[in-house]
Amino acid sequence: MNLFRWRKRPAEAPTPHPPAEIPAGQRVYAVGDVHGRFDLLQRLFGKIEADDRARGDAETHVVMLGDLIDRGLQSREIVEFFLKQPPNFARLHFVMGNHEEMLLKLIDDPYLDAMLHYLRYGGRELFESYGAPRAVLDAPDNFTPDTLPSYVPPAHRAFLAAMHDGVQFGDYFFTHAGIRPGVPLAQQERQDLRWIRAPFLESRAHHGVVVVHGHSVSDTAELLPNRIGIDTGAYMTGVLTAIGLEGSDQWLLQTRGGD
Repeated sequence: MNLFRWRKRPAEAPTPHPPAEIPAGQRVYAVGDVHGRFDLLQRLFGKIEADDRARGDAETHVVMLGDLIDRGLQSREIVEFFLKQPPNFARLHFVMGNHEEMLLKLIDDPYLDAMLHYLRYGGRELFESYGAPRAVLDAPDNFTPDTLPSYVPPAHRAFLAAMHDGVQFGDYFFTHAGIRPGVPLAQQERQDLRWIRAPFLESRAHHGVVVVHGHSVSDTAELLPNRIGIDTGAYMTGVLTAIGLEGSDQWLLQTRGGD
């Protein structure tokens, strides 16, 4: 397993390894964008734990693919869950999404235009979960830019700031949005790992690894030869998706609001 933080260093060109495999003895699950749906996250973790138990002994890992927060109503509950009572059947890995990035940037350098943009794209629900009064959220012209970030506790900020840009297990690379085709993993830009869409989604090139990602919503999970997309829009569809990987096997787990 390799943990990736943003860096620039020379790297050899990636070599294709079809079919992609997880190293022997390991089992890896990846969970798509949760976006404040703690209810779905709890149910999905129950399914993952039961599935892991049924498959027998292994070194089990769970990768959260970012965008834990915003849009849904339970961002604070999700962060507290991972800080105070995380599942203990697996080692957890957290990849930073563009929504975590936006929040951290606002906390470090708050200004009004960026805050208004963030509120429109899921930030309002986050701050509501942290107890920000609706009277304040309804009148953004009446607060200074650093009013709302003060509601996010330091421990929660530290948790978000410690997230990785990517995690690699064997022939799979896990990141939030995707990668820039043709660029070695070690030379990927953080902007692309958290924000890229069309150049990555439209590429049919083999990247040397199979990229497991969220960020771009699709009606169903996309299991393609060069990438696996598992953002099924949980906050609006009620469908939260995980993929399980062991050896060359792949399988999906999902949970819905009515489960």
